[in-house]
Amino acid sequence: MTVEGRPYAGGMEQPQLVLLALLAGLLIGAAVVGLVVAALRARDRSLAQTSAEVPEGVEAMLGAMDDPAFVCDTSSTVLALSPAAEVFGAHAGEVISSEELKRVARVARDTGSGIAENLRLRRGAAPAEPRLVAVRATPISGRLTLVVLRDITERERVEEMRRDFVANTSHELKTPVGAVSLLSEAIEFAADDPAQVRHFASRLQAEVTRLAALVNRILSLSRLQASDELRDVRDVSIDEVVTAAVEGYAIQADAAQVTVVRGGTKGLWVRGEPQILTEAVGNLVANAIAYSPEGSKVGVGVKLDDTVVEIAVTDRGIGIPESDQHRVFERFYRADQARSRRTGGTGLGLSIVKHAVQRHGGEVRLWSRPDRGSTFTIRLPMSEAPDLEGVRPKPRRKGRKSSATTPVPAKGDTA
Repeated sequence: MTVEGRPYAGGMEQPQLVLLALLAGLLIGAAVVGLVVAALRARDRSLAQTSAEVPEGVEAMLGAMDDPAFVCDTSSTVLALSPAAEVFGAHAGEVISSEELKRVARVARDTGSGIAENLRLRRGAAPAEPRLVAVRATPISGRLTLVVLRDITERERVEEMRRDFVANTSHELKTPVGAVSLLSEAIEFAADDPAQVRHFASRLQAEVTRLAALVNRILSLSRLQASDELRDVRDVSIDEVVTAAVEGYAIQADAAQVTVVRGGTKGLWVRGEPQILTEAVGNLVANAIAYSPEGSKVGVGVKLDDTVVEIAVTDRGIGIPESDQHRVFERFYRADQARSRRTGGTGLGLSIVKHAVQRHGGEVRLWSRPDRGSTFTIRLPMSEAPDLEGVRPKPRRKGRKSSATTPVPAKGDTA
């Protein structure tokens, strides 16, 4: 179009119109593609949210987990699980048996965020002891929830034992320390009365002995728990261990009018530390004497059960109720508080026995009935008797050669 022979200023050339149309087509096409992609993604998200199928890779991840874990849907049906999950009642294709786990999974799914709780759950059959389990549930889709469990029973028990040990140790130390302080003041005020000084001095000596025994046993128990390995492992004669343990408490037995009787198989050997084993057996003998009535007998017997050496210490004392038997190896536990106080017991002897025997790869068993007595049995792996050619050498020491003389058995802490 021309005006007076010139092109119209408001018009456009043909190439320009084509270019604009092309650009407009590209923009419209891009918008359409974006809308399609967004729609497809929204559809995929919707399908993922409403799908009851376990996402790819989740089952492989669960199969590699050591902790119990499983994926469940809205009906609390287990769709995939780790091998360890079955002990807490989770089975593939079945509804979760625990109502607490159902609740945690439902809360996580409804809120759309992870939730963590500590629950008491039974592991295995109904009579099993409830376990403290840390449970974390995380939604992985609108219908699926991942639940991971971790058994923290032992960790909680160790932490509780640590707290109790610190509290009990502080309490037990306060008594003799306070008594020593009061008796020292009494001696000072009674300085002009020799009879009173002697009386208070004897009581002071008893409290010092009790304090020393408590400190020594705390140190012994700490060493047993802190050390990873035994220091002086060698062939140990059970005959010598029993002899040293019995002789170490002969005076206590005479004072209590209790007879200690030995018997059983001779010539058995184990691998370990004589000092620690003697202290362990000695603690059992001391307890048996302390809890036996006057005129009774304490038996110490040794026998071989297949490849296990058994050392049994039996008394005819007050016995231990079945409800308390699982606690006797705890630190500072006393079956009879009054008697233990009178005899100066620290409540650490059986705990030392347990850790000493476990350190030697053995175990301690208990049989007891109220008013009938108790039998503590130490079980240790047997070792072959050393080839001594008729002569028993002294224990080897670094820098010295062993001589062909009979060694004196090491005695444990008899306090």
